[in-house]
Amino acid sequence: MLTSRGSETAQVGAAGARFEGDVLHVALTDGREIAVPLARVPWLGWLLRATPEQRERWSLEPRGFAIYWDELDDGVEVAHLLALQPLA
Repeated sequence: MLTSRGSETAQVGAAGARFEGDVLHVALTDGREIAVPLARVPWLGWLLRATPEQRERWSLEPRGFAIYWDELDDGVEVAHLLALQPLA
């Protein structure tokens, strides 16, 4: 995903993921961390319904482009998660 800060453009991807209850936390390659409450994002209902064990078995796509849950046969692109975040 490309994000812009003024005239700078930086490549941002996922560096890791973890859960606190029904909140997905994604560590980004630029040092930020975003938190996504699954219940507030209708298109992540599949992840909300997953068991804690299933949620823990994720992998990163090349360059952190997306987080993928093989067992659930679904994933989420970092760009889509960042679009949910308020502008800082």
